[in-house]
Amino acid sequence: MTSEQKMIRADHDLLRVAIVPDSFKGSARASEVAQALAQGVSKAAKSRNQQIEITALPFADGGEGTLEALIDAWGTEAITVETTDALGRPVTSRLGLSKDQKIAVVEAAEAAGLPQVSDVPRKPLDASTAGLGPLVLRALDLGVQQIILCLGGSATTDGGTGLLSALGATFLDEHGEELPPGGGALEKLAKIDVSNLDPRAAKVQWQIACDVTNPLLGDQGAAAVFGPQKGALAQQVQVLDRGLATLAQVLEADTGRTLKEQPGMGAAGGLAICLASYFQVELTPGWELVAQVLDAHRILGAADLVLTGEGRLDSQSLNGKVVCGVLQAAGEATEVIVVAGSVALSDQELDQAGILAAYSIASEPASLEQLSDQAPELIERTAFSVMRTYLRR
Repeated sequence: MTSEQKMIRADHDLLRVAIVPDSFKGSARASEVAQALAQGVSKAAKSRNQQIEITALPFADGGEGTLEALIDAWGTEAITVETTDALGRPVTSRLGLSKDQKIAVVEAAEAAGLPQVSDVPRKPLDASTAGLGPLVLRALDLGVQQIILCLGGSATTDGGTGLLSALGATFLDEHGEELPPGGGALEKLAKIDVSNLDPRAAKVQWQIACDVTNPLLGDQGAAAVFGPQKGALAQQVQVLDRGLATLAQVLEADTGRTLKEQPGMGAAGGLAICLASYFQVELTPGWELVAQVLDAHRILGAADLVLTGEGRLDSQSLNGKVVCGVLQAAGEATEVIVVAGSVALSDQELDQAGILAAYSIASEPASLEQLSDQAPELIERTAFSVMRTYLRR
């Protein structure tokens, strides 16, 4: 169906609406947002005697919330795993599993995330990805064929050494002594012993969801760009960057793979570089990976109208986030409307992005806490108003 054909659709014709939102972080998970949007759209269509077909597809950009979006779409339940947080403290984390039990989803934020260590002073030199190990090992025990690793929200800058250690590798200094966990000790790395590396990890298909293009090192690298967000002071950033450089050098000498300049290697404190050095790994933009798993391109391509949304619509939304992915997957012939907690884009920016309209759920002055508490109700109400307006055109 062309754009012109969609524009001249008669009111009595069936209207196909795809609802593809991200979560409203801290307020509503993607499935709750999708349900609220669908309810508002359905009520509006009924009030206008409009025949409608709604397809709701909770979405995510590969960061926090991706596990929930995928298990909601698959209709499965998360599996709990006892592991440790970025500082080595016991924590219960979750693992996602597809209905056919062939795909596992692991989020870095589940066992190495910033929120889990927000109760204590940050320790950027010591933070480790070791807690992801039990999640990956559980997935391997379940016999999965593919592991999707989502990189967003980590508290770590250890180059993924903690995760590889949990899978059986040992990181040694020049005296043959094992290094302590965290990126702060990587300057002393001299050798990596992979003789006890779990062989199953090399047999699965690794897909790594990444929504940034930063390289591993330098001014745009893992330590410089993301280290301060994880509590690293200027001197600590330099220590972490030198450690990652040493790690990259040792990995390259050991495997022959040069990866430090590859876009995305700086994500989540360089988490992917160890995996990509020893295994076959595919780095994919997060929204694109989720779109592939959920068959979103087909669903969006068949829609007359797409409603998407997230907590805040701003310039970052147009750079690798869910709204960006929805716009690309839907194409120019499909109209896209955004419902968000707040909208920080101008009319000109919306038009240039290809967004038909954007609406905030805040109809009057309110605190973030108030909006969060009432998010599903406000989303449904906004969707109702949006759809009523749309159907009057």
